[in-house]
Amino acid sequence: MDLFDVLTMIGGLCLFLFGMTIMGEALERRAGDALRGILSKLTTKKSAGFLTGLGVTAVIQSSSATTVMVVGFVNSGLLVLSQAINVIMGANVGTTVTAWILSLSGIEGDNIFIKLLKPTSFTPVLALIGVIYYMFVKDSKKKDTGLILLGFATLMFGMDTMSGAVSGLKNVPEFQNLFIMFTNPLLGMLAGALLTAIIQSSSASVGILQALSATGQVTFGAAIPIIMGQNIGTCVTALISSVGTTKDARRAALVHLSFNVIGTAVWLSLFSVVQAFFPPQILFESANEFGIAVAHSIFNVGCTIILLPMSGILERLVCKIVPDSKTPETVSELDERLFATPAIALQSCRTVIADMAMCASEGMKNGMKLLKGEYNSDKADEIKADEKQCDHYEDILSTYLVKLSALRLSENDSNEAAMLLKAIGDFERISDHSVNLVASARELSEKDISFSENAKKELNLLISAVSEIIDLSFDAFLTNDPEKAKKVEPLEQVIDGIKEQLRTRHILRLQQGACSIETGFIWSDLLTNLERTSDHCSNIAGSVIDFAHHDMNIHETLHNVRHDENSYRAEYKAFAEKYAL
Repeated sequence: MDLFDVLTMIGGLCLFLFGMTIMGEALERRAGDALRGILSKLTTKKSAGFLTGLGVTAVIQSSSATTVMVVGFVNSGLLVLSQAINVIMGANVGTTVTAWILSLSGIEGDNIFIKLLKPTSFTPVLALIGVIYYMFVKDSKKKDTGLILLGFATLMFGMDTMSGAVSGLKNVPEFQNLFIMFTNPLLGMLAGALLTAIIQSSSASVGILQALSATGQVTFGAAIPIIMGQNIGTCVTALISSVGTTKDARRAALVHLSFNVIGTAVWLSLFSVVQAFFPPQILFESANEFGIAVAHSIFNVGCTIILLPMSGILERLVCKIVPDSKTPETVSELDERLFATPAIALQSCRTVIADMAMCASEGMKNGMKLLKGEYNSDKADEIKADEKQCDHYEDILSTYLVKLSALRLSENDSNEAAMLLKAIGDFERISDHSVNLVASARELSEKDISFSENAKKELNLLISAVSEIIDLSFDAFLTNDPEKAKKVEPLEQVIDGIKEQLRTRHILRLQQGACSIETGFIWSDLLTNLERTSDHCSNIAGSVIDFAHHDMNIHETLHNVRHDENSYRAEYKAFAEKYAL
C-alpha cells in the first residue's frame, strides 16, 4: 500500500461520510410527515415506544439523531423518562439497518442477478435518476428523493473505494498485527468506542469496519469487540446534547449510555469467557460485510432482550445518578436540539401553539363574561396572566420558527413554518383585545355606568357571534381543517355588519338622550375590540386555507372565499339569520 492508496482511502472515507450525511438529511425532510405519524403513536407501552425508536432510526439512518431528538423531547416535556427509555432501546436496534444496506457491497457471484444486486451495478443508475430529480425537477419532495439516491450512491461508491484502497493492507505485517491485538476483547471494545466517539456515528464506524474487512485480516474475534465498543462511542452525541438541559433530559442521555455500557459489559464478559476457554472456529475466520451486519444485529437485539424488561430498574439507576434538585426546574417548551429533524421541531411548535391558542381563547371568553356580569378582579387578573403567557409564547415561538426557517426545509415544512409565524401574531393580538375588554369592564364598574337594556341585548348578540368565530377558527387551526376554516369568513362579514348596525343604533340612542357620551366612548371601544378579534380569527382561518393550497397570499385567499358563490353565500345567509338584530 503506497501513498496513492492512502489518498484514495481518505477520499473514499470522505465520500462515504458525506453520502451518509446527505442521505440522512434528505430522508429526514422527505419522511417529515411519516415521522410525525410515528411520533403521534408514542404511548407508555414498552412495545409502542420500542417500535417508535426502531422505526424513526430506520427512516433517518441514525440512532444518534434519534437519541438527540429524545433528549429534546424530554427537555421540552413532550416525553417522560419512562417513554424515552423504550424509544432509545428501539433506536439501538433500528441503527442495524444501515449495516445490512452496506453489506450489499460484499455480494459475490457470476450469476447476472447476483451481479445486479451488487451496489456497483445499480448505484450508477440510482445516481443518474438522482441527478435528474435534483437538477431538472422543481418539486421539493422529488428533489429530496434525488438527494437520497445521490447520497446513497455516493456512500456506496465511497465504501467501494475504501475497500479497494485498503485491500493492499492484507500483505502489510503491521496491519495484521493491529487486528491480532484487537482480538483482546477489551482493546477491541476501546478501539470501537474511540472511533465512533470521534465520528459520532455508529452506522459510519460499522461501515468503515465492513470496508476494512475486504482485506481479509479482520477476524470475527477482532470485529465483535469493536462492534460492542461502537455502541458505547455513539453515546457521546447524546451526552453532549444533554448539557444545560433539565434533569430528566440528562437522565435520558444517561439511559442511552447505561443501556450500552451494561449490555456491552454482559456480552463482552460472556464473549471473553467463550474466547478464553472454548473458542469456536468462527472467531478465527475472516469476517465479511454480511457477517459484520449479522454480528451487529445479534449484539444490539441481544442487549435489548436483556434490558427492555428491566427498563424500570434502568430508570431508577439514572435517577440515583442524577438526583432530584432542591430547586424547581423550568421546562423549555421548545428545544433547538429538535432542529436535527425539522418536521419534529414543527410538531413541537404546534404543541406550544395549541397551548397559546387555549390561553388566547380562554382570556377572550373570560373578558366577554366580565362584560355580561359583575366585574371580578380575580377573573381580571387571570385574563391578564393569560395575556402575559401569550406574549411569552409569541416571543419564544417567533424566535424558534425564524431559526428553524433558516434551515433547509422541505417545501411543505417551509409553508407550515410561514403559516405558524402568521398565526401566532393573531393569537397574541386576540389576547391583547381580551385585556382591553377587562379595561372597559373595570371602567364601567368604577364609574358605575351601565348600558341600556337594548344595548345589553345587542352586545350579548355580538359576544355570541364572536365566541362562535373564536371556536370555529381555533378548531380549524388546531385540526388543520381548511373546509372548517372556510366557514369563518362568512361569519366575520356578519360580525362586521353587526358592528356597524350597533354603532348606528348607539348614535340614535345618543340623539334621543337614552345614552351618555361617556358610555358611548366605552361602547365604541368594545365594538372595535370585538370586531378586530373576528378579523384576527379570519386571518387564522385564512392561514389554514393558504397552507392547504400551498399559497401564502392571505388577501387573495380571503377574496376567493368571499367569491365562492356556492358555499360562501349559503354560510353567510345562515349566520346572518342566526345573529339577526
